[in-house]
Amino acid sequence: MTQRGPAEFTPPPECPVFEPSWEEFADPFAFINKIRPIAEKTGICKVRPPPDWQPPFACDVDRLHFTPRIQRLNELEAQTRVKLNFLDQIAKFWELQGCKLKIPHVERKILDLYHLNKLVAEEGGFDLVCRERRWTKIAMTMGFAPGKAVGSHLRAHYERVLYPYNLFHSGTNLLVKVPIQVKQEPVEIKEINPEPEKSKSRYKKNIPPPPVSMVNFLPSFLFKCKSLLCGKGNDEDRLLLCDGCDDSYHTFCLIPPLNDVPRGDWRCPKCLAQECSKPQEAFGFEQACRDYSLKSFGEMADSFKSDYFNMPVHMVPTELVEKEFWRLVGTIEEDVTVEYGADIASKEFGSGFPIKGGKFKVAPHDEKYLGCGWNLNNMAMMTPSVLTHVTADICGMTLPWLYVGMCFSSFCWHIEDHWSYSINYLHWGEPKTWYGAPGFAAEQLEAVMKKLAPELFESQPDLLHQLVTIMNPNTLMAHGVPIYRTNQCAGEFVITFPRSYHSGFNQGFNFAEAVNFCTVDWMPLGRQCVDHYRQLHRYCVFSHDEMVCNMAMKADSLDVVLASAVQKDMQIMIKGERELRDKVRKMGVVQCELFEYNLLADDERQCVKCRTTCYLSALTCPCRPGVQVCLHHAHDLCSCPVSNYTLNYRFTLDDLYPMMNAVRQRAESYDEWASRVTEVMKANHKNVTSLKLIESDEKAFPENDLLRQLRLVTQDAEKCSSVAQQLLNGKRQTRYINCFLL
Repeated sequence: MTQRGPAEFTPPPECPVFEPSWEEFADPFAFINKIRPIAEKTGICKVRPPPDWQPPFACDVDRLHFTPRIQRLNELEAQTRVKLNFLDQIAKFWELQGCKLKIPHVERKILDLYHLNKLVAEEGGFDLVCRERRWTKIAMTMGFAPGKAVGSHLRAHYERVLYPYNLFHSGTNLLVKVPIQVKQEPVEIKEINPEPEKSKSRYKKNIPPPPVSMVNFLPSFLFKCKSLLCGKGNDEDRLLLCDGCDDSYHTFCLIPPLNDVPRGDWRCPKCLAQECSKPQEAFGFEQACRDYSLKSFGEMADSFKSDYFNMPVHMVPTELVEKEFWRLVGTIEEDVTVEYGADIASKEFGSGFPIKGGKFKVAPHDEKYLGCGWNLNNMAMMTPSVLTHVTADICGMTLPWLYVGMCFSSFCWHIEDHWSYSINYLHWGEPKTWYGAPGFAAEQLEAVMKKLAPELFESQPDLLHQLVTIMNPNTLMAHGVPIYRTNQCAGEFVITFPRSYHSGFNQGFNFAEAVNFCTVDWMPLGRQCVDHYRQLHRYCVFSHDEMVCNMAMKADSLDVVLASAVQKDMQIMIKGERELRDKVRKMGVVQCELFEYNLLADDERQCVKCRTTCYLSALTCPCRPGVQVCLHHAHDLCSCPVSNYTLNYRFTLDDLYPMMNAVRQRAESYDEWASRVTEVMKANHKNVTSLKLIESDEKAFPENDLLRQLRLVTQDAEKCSSVAQQLLNGKRQTRYINCFLL
C-alpha cells in the first residue's frame, strides 16, 4: 500500500434549469423575479432561451486582441497553494545557506513535507514524537502501510529537512555546542528538476524561486561564535563570508561544523532571520508574454486539449474533463499551465451582442435583438435595475466584460461586487462548468476556507475578493456547505444571485459575456455589503449612498415598489449619518462646509483608512490636502487638534428628510395596498370578494412577488368557492327530488 492519493471527484447536485416560454421570456426582470424563490436556494441557475432566440455574433473578431492571464492549476487550489508556499519557504531556508533541497520520495511517491510537518506539530513536536515512538502512527496517518519501517524513514527526512527549519523559527540560538544526533539511514531520495518555464515565480513580483534539493547537515544558525573572534586564527581556506552582511565564520566554528564551504550564496544567522521573516508577496496571476487574436488563441486552445487527452476536442466527455481538472488542482506533483482571456472590455472591442449605432450591421430580421432585454448591453441599464441610477459607466458591472476560455482555464470562488446579481451568456464554443453556493451559505463557505487554509488568509484577509483561489466543491460539501453545479452550453444563460459564491472552469475554447444588475430585492443587501467592505478596508465600485440619493431626487417618477425600498434604505442611511455627525461634533469638530463629493472621481474621495467612497460627509484637515476620512474613522485622519478638522457634507440633515418624505409619499399607496393584501392572506377564512377588490387595484402597481402571490391565492379561493357552490347546489337538488317523491 502506498500513500493515499486524493479521492476521485464526485459532481455536486445540479442547479435548477429554466426554459421560459416566449411570453415569460419577453420580460427578463419579471421572469428572474418569478424564478428567484427557487433559484436563490441554490445560488446559481441556468436559463435556456426559446429555441428560435439566436442573436447574431457581433464582436469585431479582426480587432479583438488580448493578453491572457497565466494560470498554474495547482496554485489555484487553496490547500495545494498552502503546501507549495511551505515548500517555497523550506527551499528558501536552505538556499540562503548555499544548499539545495531535494524533496525525498517514500514508497515511490513524493513525500508531503507539509503534511508531515503538520502531523509532527500536532503530536507535540519532534522530541515528544521520538520519545514516545509515534513515527509509525504518523506514517499510518499519512496513508502508509504498517510494517515497512516507513516511520524511521519519515523521522530521517524530518530530521534532515524540517527539524532545522522548525528550530530556526522557534527562535533557538545555541551559544554552546549541543549534541544533536541525526540518525543516518538509507532512504530513497530523488531530485525534482522542474522545467525552466515552470520555475517562474508564483507571485506578482518576479522573485526567482529557490532550487530544490536535499542537505545532510544542520543550519548555520546553530553557532558558537563569529569566526574572526573565535581565537583559532584566520584559517582563510575555512572562512565563510556572509553574502548579506560580510560577517565571517569558520566552517569548523558552526554547530555542527561544515565539511566544505557551500557552493552557493551563504547567509549568516542574522541575515537568515531577516530574509526568512520577509512577508510573501500577495498571490496573483501573471500576464502572458504574447498577445493573441481570437483565431490564434483558438488554435492554441484546441491544440492543447487534443494533445492533453489524445483525442479530438469534441469527443472528450465533459465528465472526464471535470474529474481531471480537480485532480490537477489538488496535486503538487503535476504542474499544468493554461491561459484565460478574462475581463476583456466590450467597450473597446465590441460586445458579442449587436448594439444600436454599433459597427456591426444587423440584418433586418435580427433588429429585434438590438432592444431585447436579454441583450446584456441593455439588461444592466433597464428600468427595473437600480444600477440605472449609478451615473458612471462601470466596466464589468454596467458595461459587459468578455471572456475567452480554453480547457481548464478557471474563475475562482467569488461574490459579485456589491453582492449584486450577475448574468453570463455563452455565445459559442465548448461548455463552461459552474459551481455555486446560495447566498445564505456565504459566511459558512468563507469560514471553511479560512479554517482549512488559514495561512493564506493571514497574509491576505480579503483573499476571496482577489478571484485567485478555489477549493474543491467536495471539500466544501464535506464541511456542510451546500454546493450545486451546471454545464453551461452555447446559447445558454447562467444567473448568479446576491451574495452567492460561484466558481468554475472552461471545458475548452469558448466565448462568453457577462454583466451585473441589481433589482429591488437587492437594496438591503447592497447597504449591508458596503458595511462589510468598510470592515475589510475594501474599495467600493460605486457609492451606495449616492445612488440612493439620486433615486430620492427623482421620487415623482420612481417605481412605487422601488420607492418603498428606497424609503426604507434612506431611513437607515439618515439614522446612521445623524449619529455619526453627532459623534464628531462631540469630539470637538466645529467647522462645516458644503462639498459636492459627487463631482470628484471615486478614487479621489476614498476614506484614507477604509477606502470607502465618501459622499454624504467626510472629515478633512489642512495638514493633509486631498485626503479625507469617513466619519467612522474620525480618529484616523491625523494627529492635529480636532478643532482643525472640517466636516464636509453633501446635504444637511434638513435636506435629507424632505427627500425621504417625497419617496415615502410615492411609496405609501403601495405600502397601504401591500398591508391589506398581507392581512387578507393571513386570515384563516379567505373572502373571495375581498381578494377580488384588492386584486382590482393591481393595475396601479408593477409586477411583484406579492401581486403574484395574491393572484394564486385568489385563484385557489375561487376554485374552492366554485366547488362549494356545486356541492351546495347538488344538496338542494337532492332535497327537491325527495320532497317530490313524498
